[in-house]
Amino acid sequence: MATGKTEPGANIAERLGSAEDRLTVRRCSETSEFAACVDLQKEVWQFSDIDVVPIRMFSVADKIGGQVFGCYEGNSLIGFALSIPGTRAGHPYLHSHMLAVRESYRNKGIGRRLKLAQRDDAISRGFELIEWTFDPLEIKNAYLNIEKLGAIARRYNINQYGYTSSPLQGGLPTDRLVAEWWLKSKRVSAVVDDAARPAFTPTSTIEVPAQIYEWKASENDRARAKEVQQRNRESFLAAFAQGQSVLGYELDKQGNGKFILGKWDETWSYASQS
Repeated sequence: MATGKTEPGANIAERLGSAEDRLTVRRCSETSEFAACVDLQKEVWQFSDIDVVPIRMFSVADKIGGQVFGCYEGNSLIGFALSIPGTRAGHPYLHSHMLAVRESYRNKGIGRRLKLAQRDDAISRGFELIEWTFDPLEIKNAYLNIEKLGAIARRYNINQYGYTSSPLQGGLPTDRLVAEWWLKSKRVSAVVDDAARPAFTPTSTIEVPAQIYEWKASENDRARAKEVQQRNRESFLAAFAQGQSVLGYELDKQGNGKFILGKWDETWSYASQS
């Protein structure tokens, strides 16, 4: 049974680089550390107070078998990951609710470091699965989840969180893909170990134009962003109904993103898919 807490194993430290590396990832457990996570959350998403996850939720997650990991440069928090435990059809798993990295530190592999810390800790406690949701219009985030971590996606939730105060959402419905990170699967093991990942035959693709960020930010172009979201929503729902899964993601030189779907040949699954 996956309960309780342990400190992450030595293999986390191995992935963080040499002793000269100025960045460290460690568990957060003090109120002051949770407060720093809340401040960074506000900085990254620019939420109004109604949408902010408060200090007490970070504390609860830490106390009930969830995870709060922080990435630090010295004593300064520059990234964090928050997860809470859940169950599905009698199986315990972790839901990773938030991953944030300060803007000036992005594209340096910090998000992947935090996720690997989550994985090592979860495996040490008997978990098989970590899930999280992500916006399929966020190109770099999708690339991280699918290509750099080895998550799959086969569920699409329409307007999961309602309309939020974050300007990053551009006033659109909060449609989300559900990332399933099967921690001991052949796919994830290959990605984490930088080995050849299992091959698959592509059955369909779903594209996201690089201009999506400009369109979401502009009131004059927001209708174009909504058209992309609606078109892709319908494509995902149809593909998932046919048993396809997101198994790959491509970025071209212009910054456009492309989901690649196919049949996943591994059998990792929990009964309920809600």
